[in-house]
Amino acid sequence: MKAPSDDHDDIVEINVVPMLDLAWNLLVTFMIVVTASVQGIQVNLPKASAAVSKIKPSTKAITITGEGTIYLDSFPVTLAELETRLRQLKAADPNLPVLVRGDEKISYQKVVEVLDLLQKLEITQLGLVTQKLVK
Repeated sequence: MKAPSDDHDDIVEINVVPMLDLAWNLLVTFMIVVTASVQGIQVNLPKASAAVSKIKPSTKAITITGEGTIYLDSFPVTLAELETRLRQLKAADPNLPVLVRGDEKISYQKVVEVLDLLQKLEITQLGLVTQKLVK
């Protein structure tokens, strides 16, 4: 007579294909959402003859729309909130790179206020985003 454990000599395997499919779908969804959220704020950038585009992954984008609304990445903030968040980010990364994107129709004063704030926080890695001038 056989012992009951002898009936179950099958090799047990874990099928990881569904988990890989799920991981792939989550990765693709994350990439689409992040790309859409960062580039979702529409501004008409001023034109310049030499536009450089060397952006580090940890770079924070400050966007000022034509209506004067200030965004940090894709989140609207006031100037005081911007200072608080940048101070926290600067504490975590002393070499925090920041890009300023301003609509060509905004008052120059708005850009100066943001630049003054960056100088106050001693953020020295700064870039002003423009569009390349088409001749």
